[in-house]
Amino acid sequence: MDAASHELLATDIEAWLEQHESKSLLRFITCGSVDDGKSTLIGRLLHDTKQLFDDQLAAVTRDSRRWGTQGAEIDLALLVDGLAAEREQGITIDVAYRFFTTERRKFIVADTPGHEQYTRNMVTGASTADAAVILIDAERGVLTQTRRHSYLVWLLGIRHIVLAVNKMDLVDHAQARFEQIVEDYREFASHIGLSSFTPIPMSALSGANVVEASTVMDWYTGPTLIDCLESLQIDAEHLQRGPLRFPVQWVNRPDSGFRGFAGTIAGGSVRAGDRVRIQPSGRESTVARIVTAGGDLQAAMAGASVTLTLADEVDVSRGAMISAADAPAEVADQFEAHVVWMAEEPLYPGRNYLMKIGTATVTASITDIKYQVNVNSLEHVAAKQLDLNGIAVCTLSLDRPVPFDAYRDNRNTGSFILIDRYANHTVGAGMLDFALRRSHNIHLQHVDIDKAARAAIKAQTPCVLWFTGLSGSGKSTVANLVEQRLHALGHHTYLLDGDNIRHGLNRDLGFTEADRVENIRRIAEVARLMVDAGLIVLTAFISPFRSEREMARQLFAPGEFIEVFMDTPLEIAEQRDPKGLYRKARAGQLKNFTGIDSPYEAPESPELCLSTVQLKPDEAADSVISWLQARSPSGSGPDPA
Repeated sequence: MDAASHELLATDIEAWLEQHESKSLLRFITCGSVDDGKSTLIGRLLHDTKQLFDDQLAAVTRDSRRWGTQGAEIDLALLVDGLAAEREQGITIDVAYRFFTTERRKFIVADTPGHEQYTRNMVTGASTADAAVILIDAERGVLTQTRRHSYLVWLLGIRHIVLAVNKMDLVDHAQARFEQIVEDYREFASHIGLSSFTPIPMSALSGANVVEASTVMDWYTGPTLIDCLESLQIDAEHLQRGPLRFPVQWVNRPDSGFRGFAGTIAGGSVRAGDRVRIQPSGRESTVARIVTAGGDLQAAMAGASVTLTLADEVDVSRGAMISAADAPAEVADQFEAHVVWMAEEPLYPGRNYLMKIGTATVTASITDIKYQVNVNSLEHVAAKQLDLNGIAVCTLSLDRPVPFDAYRDNRNTGSFILIDRYANHTVGAGMLDFALRRSHNIHLQHVDIDKAARAAIKAQTPCVLWFTGLSGSGKSTVANLVEQRLHALGHHTYLLDGDNIRHGLNRDLGFTEADRVENIRRIAEVARLMVDAGLIVLTAFISPFRSEREMARQLFAPGEFIEVFMDTPLEIAEQRDPKGLYRKARAGQLKNFTGIDSPYEAPESPELCLSTVQLKPDEAADSVISWLQARSPSGSGPDPA
């Protein structure tokens, strides 16, 4: 703090606070490969900009004696490496955010991990950043993780890049080494569209060119890091100039006399009297009031949290978007998008995930991986699955249309996350590129004869009996017996058997996890069509993964999907081995065989659980029929339509 600020603080605290409130805010991240010195750099920024209190200095001095890597010197990295595991290993694992301020600007910096396994944490930190400081170890030069983080920075729309060539003291502050690294990085950056960046030679350990200019690198005449960050021109009003985008987070109805829609303006501005469109429904209305805790406003801009009331009684719920009537968002249910995968378990096309975009949560599946990006060569590589930290261009399909903007136009309305339906943790993040043309050109065709009419003529309620279990558990045998009994009772049925289907519809699929996912997706869709035709459908498939069985269940109306678990221990199924498949799998002649080298995830809450150790096939079939009759008012089987 300079003398003038000290004097203002001492004489007029309100003026000093007003001065600091008016300063612009820059959010930036530090990224790069492991051990490039990111945490040390942030610690140096905090220390040299006088952001540390005496007790913080005392604490880090004390911690340095226990955890430090700098001998008798203070280890400034400990200011941000707060987790015990980080201090023990000397690495960054989680994203650490720190606020600091200078006379010219306020900053929020995110220290992101360098290890490849924590790339997902780097994406989290970069998602709200205006600028990126990419560190490179002067000894090691441009590495794979440098390229990966640079590509992600570009993908996430960050265009203000500082290339911090750190640890220059380890190469004797050599200008030639600095220039070689800059040239290597420039060659890579040109291929991904990073046409402009600011290279700075520095030593975070000594503080050279971080806040104060270096006296030993007098060949460098550019700005220090803090000078560069203070002078970056950020277009803070970019979103405010766009059309109104207001994702509805909550319907505020404290009493019968008030109904408002609360949320944060994601783009543009709104004034009382503006004409707006509710999306995806397409209904239009007029903004009546802009309500805040401090009173009504005449206008509000992007970033403001407000409650809007409308002049008309229109249907608006959480997940809807209120847009400018003359420039609404697009609405679609199929997209091309860039996806960054963040989970240990791979992404498989056809598997269902929850997708959160804005305030809306929908069911989504990756229908196709068009190509994966090799971050080293930037080649487009064919891929059937996406592994941890993989980056790919994919096509997505949603269960219903959502309003959106392309990510390049609006980060807030063009970004999304994918969530595992069972574990409820984030497994992927993505950026929408554009809606697929078919999402606008293909529409459901109305037909007059529907499922109820087809079921009525058959005098039955259609459903699917989904038999699942290990190979040798008796799925096909029992399903066949159940169909015989239903047929004898006069019901219209169809049995879809795993082996039979692989001779035709699914003959192009193998037994990898990706192919198993697609196998069940196709069967579920076929079963849905047959149920829509009014049939009672029986399916006999191993269907080893819970997520695919849940995906199948979601295709049907409540009560139509009946999961029948053929509960057979592996040792019993292997003893039976009617097709000799277990023997081949044990001999290594059959790969990806369920129960041997591919997992089976038993149902958690099946409608029926049949122990084939205790029940003979006829008894198991009778149990299914008895269960169906018990839920039927007539007692004769599946409910009449």
